[in-house]
Amino acid sequence: MLDALLSVVRCAVRYSRTAILIWLALAAAAGTFFFTAFEIDTDVNNLISRDLPWRKRELAYQAAFPQGRDAILIVVDAPTPEQAGAASHVLAAALAEQPALLRSVQEEGGGEFFTRNRFMFPPAADVENILNRLTQAKPILAFLVSDQSLRGLAKTLVYVLHGLQVEGYSLDDMVKPLNAAAETLEQVAQFQPAAFSWAEMIQSASEPSGKRRLITVQPKLFTNELQPGKKASEAIRKTAADLDLRSKFQADVRLTGPVPLADEQFASLEEGGVANGFITASIVIVILWAALRSLRLVVSAVLSLAAGLFVTAGLGLLVAGALNPVSIAFAMLFVGLGADFAVQYTVRYRAQRHETPQLPESLMGAAGFLGVPLTLAAASAAAGFLSFIPTSYRGLGQLGEIAGLGMIVAWASTFTLLPALVNVIKAPLEPHAIGQPWLARADNFLRRRRYLIIGATAAIVCAGAYFLQFLAFDFNPLHLQRKSAEAVATFLELRHDPMMDANSAQIVVGPREDAQAIAAKVAALPEVAQVRTIQSFIPADQNAKLAMIGRARKALAPALSPKMKSAPTDRESVSALETARAELTSAAAREQGPGSRAARRLAGDIGALIDADASARGQAARAFLASLKDDLDALRLSLNPTPVTLKTLPPQFVRLWMTEDGRQRIDILPKGDPNSDETIRRFAEAVLAEEPNATGQAVAVLMWSGTMLTALVEAAAIALGAIAIILFITLRRIGDVLLTLVPLVVAAVVTLEICAISGFRLNYANIIALPVLLGVGVAFKIYYVTAWRRGETDFLQSPLTRAVFFSALLTATAFGSLSLSSNPGMSSMGKLLALSLACTLASAALFQPALMGKPREARPSGTGG
Repeated sequence: MLDALLSVVRCAVRYSRTAILIWLALAAAAGTFFFTAFEIDTDVNNLISRDLPWRKRELAYQAAFPQGRDAILIVVDAPTPEQAGAASHVLAAALAEQPALLRSVQEEGGGEFFTRNRFMFPPAADVENILNRLTQAKPILAFLVSDQSLRGLAKTLVYVLHGLQVEGYSLDDMVKPLNAAAETLEQVAQFQPAAFSWAEMIQSASEPSGKRRLITVQPKLFTNELQPGKKASEAIRKTAADLDLRSKFQADVRLTGPVPLADEQFASLEEGGVANGFITASIVIVILWAALRSLRLVVSAVLSLAAGLFVTAGLGLLVAGALNPVSIAFAMLFVGLGADFAVQYTVRYRAQRHETPQLPESLMGAAGFLGVPLTLAAASAAAGFLSFIPTSYRGLGQLGEIAGLGMIVAWASTFTLLPALVNVIKAPLEPHAIGQPWLARADNFLRRRRYLIIGATAAIVCAGAYFLQFLAFDFNPLHLQRKSAEAVATFLELRHDPMMDANSAQIVVGPREDAQAIAAKVAALPEVAQVRTIQSFIPADQNAKLAMIGRARKALAPALSPKMKSAPTDRESVSALETARAELTSAAAREQGPGSRAARRLAGDIGALIDADASARGQAARAFLASLKDDLDALRLSLNPTPVTLKTLPPQFVRLWMTEDGRQRIDILPKGDPNSDETIRRFAEAVLAEEPNATGQAVAVLMWSGTMLTALVEAAAIALGAIAIILFITLRRIGDVLLTLVPLVVAAVVTLEICAISGFRLNYANIIALPVLLGVGVAFKIYYVTAWRRGETDFLQSPLTRAVFFSALLTATAFGSLSLSSNPGMSSMGKLLALSLACTLASAALFQPALMGKPREARPSGTGG
């Protein structure tokens, strides 16, 4: 094998320009293909095999009820329910006219049906309380409806104050409306947007505030782009801005949901990428200069790396079809290990050039010295990467496939393009020996204290093994995103609402199954807070509620349809306001307490309004009356409900809970803190124990964890087995194979122990460090074992350790720069890669020489062991 490799190197050196042209043509063709055909599958769900039972259930659920998948959730917040509702309705109507980007738009809980049947859904006791208050307020409604002006508002207030005195009530019963009215007038006086909410005055304690509305949008996704939903999100934001919702309704619009969350994650990957890339490239060049001490050699190494990277990119895309969020990291792996091969070859070339002045002979000598170890390293690293292909973690499997190809490309470029480039640029002579003689004392210490180092390493590994039980795994994708981002912050805020489906579980029940019986069984679990089905939206006690509403409708009919009064003059409005102020002042003087203070506050604000000009009074009238007409119309509609049945529920709403063929969705909400990982884990385990066919976000997070751990164990076993076979075929000694693998395992175990002790969590992003550890680690170990088999000693002083050190420094720079990323997942990946590389280097340079001891036998240089 070595003779064939040397023949290839000899040919590349002899026909250097031809070899360079061939590589340039390959790189140009591969690069052109990559940039023209580039496609990325940004769906993180596709990182896991679709053949797993839990994935099949998940996919079946998403097919039956697709509304929660690939959705944008628009959150509309406003100071009052009226403003929130109006802003939400206007925005939804405008978005529905953009089918090219938005496939469907649906207001959650909105529409005529839910307005008409508003009083059908709360408990009967709450409905009775609301309707009694409305009936008692019949005279007030008559005032408001017949005279919708400042005069009418003032007279209504006076009537209420008289009623309090006659009925013996206290001003304390009026604290909420008095303070709300005062706050509205104060906002008008300060020229701030103001709106008084009539809906809040009759709202029951069990009803949601209504100040937040949700709109669910199914966007068209561009999955070949890094942010598939960016165009749809930008269209929504532009529409909201064009509608001027902020000025008209004081409404804030935010986006969250699966699509914005995914887009934010990929956007954070791009952020600062150019600057970080430039800084990293600059540092890499500086390190190469420190290692090679020749600009010509640095240029050769950089060009060889660049050409290999382009060829790998083209081949990888050709094989994979479309990259995924994990496999896109192939470039980082190629640069890390490709740089190792290039540095090993060029440093060895420098050592050979010092001994042999002739350039071609030095290039051939370096190839002869490194032919076997570099080939072994490339084959073993490729085996380590390819070991993930058979596992269920398809994302890492694709990365392994491309990285495995990259190792072959890096190996080929190191023995063809790199020597051709060095030959063409005519690298200068090396007047000094390559090595670190100042490390002689360290070599002596390693030799004399060999057993101490082995024992200390074993003690450290064994002591740290206790902490491996505390190794934390976090496979919740949300934890890998910036909490300050709008989509993430909004989602975390919504997740505190127990009615949100943020960490729920679902069960799909067949048309012949009893959904209510299954729901009741699951609801009995102590980990479950609530279970919902389509039947949950069929109100109880409908006949009693209809009777209550009917009596209220009959009683309120005259008040809601009175004879309208003509609009007042400004003088008439001022006169009514003066009367109201006097009544408030008089009432406040009769009492002490919060009601009295609220009355004095409002009296002062009314006085300021009297002293202001007519335009200020007009603004105040609009603040109080703008939503009154809509509220009165909604009240009239809600007093005319219809019985709620499955047939009368809106078809769009029913489709959220039932398929056309009769399958039903059961929604299960967790009890406890919805942001607690432990709560969600216990919840998912309990639901699965009761109903093994359950799916949903909580179940997915739990299953992701198990799938990833299984994949890691499988891949590690396959990789170690494959590497052991490759090494044994070449080294022919089981002992030498163990001398290579034991330090590799030690480095991996110590890396995990440090993670466990420090509380550093593994996740689906930083777990990439483990195949990198295999690839880089096995390469370093092979270099030392093959040198040891040739009879070399004093490794720390040798050119080999110089090459290993600078190779590790280059890789650490490439990987460590990721820790500066604004994306938490990428940052954690960089930290774990840097840690694993440090452990690998220490194991190779310190532990492995001590473990090997004196060479067993000396072999002629160039045989490679």
